[in-house]
Order: sequence, then C-alpha cells, then structure tokens
Amino acid sequence: MNLDDLTQTSGEWLKGTGPQADIVISSRIRLARNLAAYPFLSRASEGVRREIERTLSERIQRLGGAQHPLQYIDVSRLELLDRQFLVERQLISREHAESDGPRGVGISPEENVSLMVNEEDHLRIQVLRSGFDLDSCWAEISRIDAALEEEGDFAFSERLGYLTACPTNVGTGIRVSVMLHLPALVITKEIEKVFKALHRIGLAVRGLYGEGSQAMGDFYQISNQTTLGRTEEELIRNIKDVIPNIIQYEHRVRHQLVTEDRQKLHDQVSRAFGILKTAQTISSDETMHLLSSVRMGVNLGLIENLELPALNALFIHTQPAHLQKLRHRPLESGERNAVRARYLRERLAQASGEATEE
Repeated sequence: MNLDDLTQTSGEWLKGTGPQADIVISSRIRLARNLAAYPFLSRASEGVRREIERTLSERIQRLGGAQHPLQYIDVSRLELLDRQFLVERQLISREHAESDGPRGVGISPEENVSLMVNEEDHLRIQVLRSGFDLDSCWAEISRIDAALEEEGDFAFSERLGYLTACPTNVGTGIRVSVMLHLPALVITKEIEKVFKALHRIGLAVRGLYGEGSQAMGDFYQISNQTTLGRTEEELIRNIKDVIPNIIQYEHRVRHQLVTEDRQKLHDQVSRAFGILKTAQTISSDETMHLLSSVRMGVNLGLIENLELPALNALFIHTQPAHLQKLRHRPLESGERNAVRARYLRERLAQASGEATEE
C-alpha cells in the first residue's frame, strides 16, 4: 500500500452512504485480543514483542485471501508523518503511532477494516462502516475474530472472559462506538444535557480521534465504557437503543433553528462557506468549525450543488499530515495554513462545479 496514493481517496466510512448519514458519520466496533501463549506487552521483552508481531502479521496476511487481501504495514519503520497520516484516517490510534518497538497494522483496500498489532494489546481488530450500521460491523468483525482464533487461542478465562491489558476491556474486549455530527446541539448548548444523560447510563463521549481527543467540528464518538459482565449483543443493543434518541434530538433542534430564524442560520452557513472558498490562510481548528456549519447547511438544503462525500473527505484531508503528504514535504504551521486554504478553494470549487484557480 502506497500511503501517498491514499491522499487522492477516502475510506468507505466517509462515503456518507450509510443509514442516517446526515447525522451519523460512521459506526465502529473494536475488539481487544491477546495471544494465550505470550505475556501482555507491558511484561514482554523486545524479542517477545517481535515474535508476537511476526505471528500476527502472518495470520493477518492469510486472513483476506486472494479475493479480499489485507495490506500489512510495518508501523515501526514509518516516519512520524506517515504514522500521523494513518491516525488522521482512523486506521491506527495515537497510542499506536507514538509507541515504539515492533508493531504493525493490516488494512483493507476500502479502509473499513484495520488490525493493529502490538498497540496496548497484542491485537486490536477494528471494523468501520458509513452511517448507523452496527449490525454490519458486528457481522464482519465476528467473522474476522473467528478466523484468527482458528489459528491459535486468545487469552481467555472461563470466569472473566477475554483477558486484556486494561481491566476495563476484560470480558468481551469490545468497544462499540458511533461518530455523530451534532452542530445544532452545540449551537443551542443542548449538548451538555446529552453528555450528562450519557454519563448517567455509563456511556463515554470522546472526540474525533477517540480516547483523550477533543471534539473538533462538532463530532462526538459515543461508546460503551465497560465490557465485563455483559455479552457483545447486549452492549451493541444498548448503543443501538440510545443513538436514535440523539439523532432525533439533533434533527428536532435543526428544524427549530430553521423555523425560528432561517435567515440568521442561512447567513451563518453562507458566511462559513464563503470564508472556506476564499480564505488565503486558515487554521485546522477554524476549518473544522466552518466545515461543520457548511455540512449542516447542506443537510438542511441551505447550500446546493455540494455532496456529502466530498465534504466529509475535507474534514480528514485538511488535517496536518494529509496536507504535508500532498506537498511531499514537511510544512511549518503558517505554511500549512496557506496550503490548507488553497486546497479548500480548489476542492470546494471543484465539488460545486465552479471554475478552479489557475
């Protein structure tokens, strides 16, 4: 897999084709697994880590077969920029990027499956889908999990379930999460009510890049916090029961904003679109904020001739590592801001069917 080629594409989860894609960017299920024959990574020597990495990389490369090959990347050999690039595309975690020692990742061509080797656990299996589609995620990740376990046992206790490096993952080892775009709830400050309600029922709220990340562009990941004592199906059903209420809440508040003062909202959205189309320099934070307004405007019919897939891609492609990969060299912050602005002008003009810059 040539990482430079990925700058011209978007992962399947960004296509905006899944159920409820106006609000739900993606659904994700992740499983934490450890090989029974080896200690946890915190107690493993460099040589043992290398053996774990070799064993799992071979299994991963056999997993896809000729019809659905998985590309395996040795993360330990990547430059910092390439590791950050994979983080921005949601293919590896920040912890995996910033760690050291033998480690890697297997990635499907559609970027909807990734298998991180030697992150916190020996193996982290991740399946992503566009929109609100946890059932499809679960069917695919169950297939992958079963296929990998056929080749060797994972660490498992009859009393506790799957054994993991972090106690909060013991049991099923599952994390079920849905990424939502909630600009109307943010504008009206109703988002705090949502956070409090979610915390009361034991669900976590995180930013675009998961644990430890801040919300950017009004994106929030809702996920389970514990896995012990409940089945995978129960944890998935819990998320599936909660998310429709948040979707309905966001829809209701959007309708309220349009009904009560359509002109004001239209002006806010149009100004955001205008800045993105004409700015000569722009930061990542401002870009995310303005794109969030524009995305809401597209879904409310306030902006025409702009499709969600192209807009969704801009949230990722304007991140620092992507811009530097596009220019094939490191860029200082100020230079990145200028490159980002030019990239936005070109892509938005292209997406809107307008003439591009010479």
